[in-house]
Amino acid sequence: MTTTTPRHVLQDQAQVEAITKRVKRAHGQMGAIVRMLEEGRSCEDIVTQMAAVAKAVNTAAFTLISTSLKECLVDTESNPDDIVPRLQKLFLSLA
Repeated sequence: MTTTTPRHVLQDQAQVEAITKRVKRAHGQMGAIVRMLEEGRSCEDIVTQMAAVAKAVNTAAFTLISTSLKECLVDTESNPDDIVPRLQKLFLSLA
C-alpha cells in the first residue's frame, strides 16, 4: 500500500490571479520570441526578450513558493517537518 504526501494548493486567490497574469504574460513573450526568430531579428533583441521571460517565470515561481510557505506556516494542521524540506527543494530547483 502506497501513501501519498498531501500537497498544498494555494488558497490566496489574489496571489493566484497575480501569478496567472505573470505566467500568461510570459507565454505571450515566448510567442514573440518565436516570431522574432522566424523574422530574423537580432540576437540582442531576442536574448533581451528571453531574459524578460526568464525573469517573469522565476518571479511567478518565487511568488508561488513564498505564498505557499506563508499559508503553510499559519495552517495549524500543517506539519512543518514535512513542509519545510519540500519548500526548500522547490526554492533550490529555481537556483
